[in-house]
Amino acid sequence: MKLTVKILDIATRRGVLLNRLDAWSIGVMDGDRVQIINPKNGVAVTAVVATTTTLAGQGAAGVYRITNERLNLADGEVAEIREANRPASLDFIKKKMDGGRLSKDETLTIIKDVVNDDISAAELTAFITASYINPLDMDEVEHLTRAMVETGEQIKFASRPIVDKHSIGGVPGNKISLLVVPIIAASGLKIPKTSSRAITGAGGTADLMEVLAHVEFSAREVQEMTEKVGGVIVWGGATNIAPADDRIILQEYPFKIDARGQMLASVMAKKFAVGANIVVIDIPVGNHTKVPTMQDGRKLAREFIELGERLGMKVECALTYGDIPVGHSIGPDLEVSEALRVLEGATEPNSLIQKSISIAGIALEMSGKAARGTGALMAQEILSKGKALEKFRQIIEIQGGDPKVKSDDIKPGEHQFVVNSPASGYVIEMNNQSLITLARMAGAPHDPGAGILLHAKKGKLIKAGEPLFTIYADRDWRLQKALEEGRHLMPVIVEGMLLDRVPSLSEL
Repeated sequence: MKLTVKILDIATRRGVLLNRLDAWSIGVMDGDRVQIINPKNGVAVTAVVATTTTLAGQGAAGVYRITNERLNLADGEVAEIREANRPASLDFIKKKMDGGRLSKDETLTIIKDVVNDDISAAELTAFITASYINPLDMDEVEHLTRAMVETGEQIKFASRPIVDKHSIGGVPGNKISLLVVPIIAASGLKIPKTSSRAITGAGGTADLMEVLAHVEFSAREVQEMTEKVGGVIVWGGATNIAPADDRIILQEYPFKIDARGQMLASVMAKKFAVGANIVVIDIPVGNHTKVPTMQDGRKLAREFIELGERLGMKVECALTYGDIPVGHSIGPDLEVSEALRVLEGATEPNSLIQKSISIAGIALEMSGKAARGTGALMAQEILSKGKALEKFRQIIEIQGGDPKVKSDDIKPGEHQFVVNSPASGYVIEMNNQSLITLARMAGAPHDPGAGILLHAKKGKLIKAGEPLFTIYADRDWRLQKALEEGRHLMPVIVEGMLLDRVPSLSEL
């Protein structure tokens, strides 16, 4: 059928909007596929159908802008639109839904269609759900990892070792990459750290680094910068490295699921694609984390190590304490300021320093830079002598930031509220998820000044009326929203007294 084209500024995926009567004439419904052909240049593109009775009249077709990138149609031109065959990947997704095992070729077909936008969001969600209900075995995880790498850009360095690190998340304030990367790079090793933005947290590593410098670079730029200064901290979503992973994460988000096999593939695909052959995985363990017990942590560690062996990568895992936040800050500006203070010579917070030098020390030992058991000491020396700060300034500068920036230059949001202890006693528990929720309600990570500064952590003796934490926000209405939400949360327990009102009664 020949239809007159109207270009629509919709860029989410390849699609076309058809009048419902025209769709019936072609023989398609919502979610089906059509082939759009530009008769002038012969280019054909497959697009997913959406139908309407009002937005497109009969004889007209709304072609999404991203669909038109290859077609090069103009408003008012005529295009040929025909029914298209469904992709073979849908049969493989159905196979997984039925509990079957996917082969290497079947997995690659699915991931190619994900990257090429040849399957819809609903169809991708079906694949994610099927893999969640019928978990991937290690063969399938390897297939998925290799497919993610093959369908994106890869970085190949001329020399080795290439080091990388990753935390599986779940702990607020886990800003250690801002210390670990410059420590490792200052030792003479290369570490091209691609990081994520926060999805459910209050600040991903890329969100933090963006306070100081640009984080969106191509894979080629990442390689060039790493060659020059030894390391970078960039957003992986801008590099086209393992692009299928970002699409999968986007569909996982509404369900708050993180299927184990897909998580393993997600982490290792990005490490493999940047050329890393030495990888340290941080697995926080605790009641309010993704990994509740040491037994679960050891099982996950063995899976990471096995997958690494299959890919020719040396992997070690650190099971770390995850019951409380790392350091005293949650949220981009607060966390960056705290990390800079440590790089500048501060000896607190101990949790941030010890975790950072421990993770960096493992990498130094794995690479042969330090003897077994001495890596943390070497990392501490690099940190205390200012070598890590010097290297971090080089990284900031090469990524377009101000290398002279100091911790005092970074201020939290101007709107704040102090939450005081309702009773005297010891802080005996902190709920990570509640603290993250409060920080997000205050605006983190999108508002960099939003977040939480903790004044008392687990084990500290505190008197009634003394501050427990301060909530910061860039916008007053965000702070008020956080306070309203705080009335229903349970972020801190002081010696059996549950703090579930923000503000407390004494402050009203």
